Amino acid sequence: MQPSLRDEAQMIASILSGDNDLYHELIRPYERSVYKMALSFMKNEADAEDVAQEAFLKAFRMLSSFRGQAKFSTWLITITLNEARGRLRKPSSARTDSLDDASEVSPALLIDWREVPSDALEREEIRALLTEAITNLAPIYREVLLLRDVEELSTEETAAALELTTGAVKVRLHRARLMMQKLLAPKLKEMNPGRRRFAWF
Repeated sequence: MQPSLRDEAQMIASILSGDNDLYHELIRPYERSVYKMALSFMKNEADAEDVAQEAFLKAFRMLSSFRGQAKFSTWLITITLNEARGRLRKPSSARTDSLDDASEVSPALLIDWREVPSDALEREEIRALLTEAITNLAPIYREVLLLRDVEELSTEETAAALELTTGAVKVRLHRARLMMQKLLAPKLKEMNPGRRRFAWF
């Protein structure tokens, strides 16, 4: 359960006053989200763990610069994205293309895609398809899709995290969803030949 904004503000104030032990309590609700975001870019667990750890360390070092204009979680995701982008720009960064067991994509991804049976989302093959489709998106679309449909940030929070206008977020999200539909629709129909057409393809 995520702490309230007031609780977070109190924890941050206490940490800045020297109570460093509270930092883990502050970040605990976001550890999984930060790791998943890192994994969606780095594509292997070791690099994702490095990115997540570095993001948490940078957030700690930069905590005094957090002004509360955005949610702490949004600020933390922004640091994670920047860390992942920075590592991807390094030519010496060795990465693999395997996502291994990282196919746990939240069913929230399909929040706007009606008619997908809930039991299908529990199937490993569906999760694998979702992960593959997300990975195949260009980073500018993947970032928006992950923040809006997986992490369920608002349009405004997503815009703040990516330093975009809300209009740009809406356009990229619309295009990302269309790309996902194009990638997933034929494969989902193959898996569900007896069902009527899904509403979104």
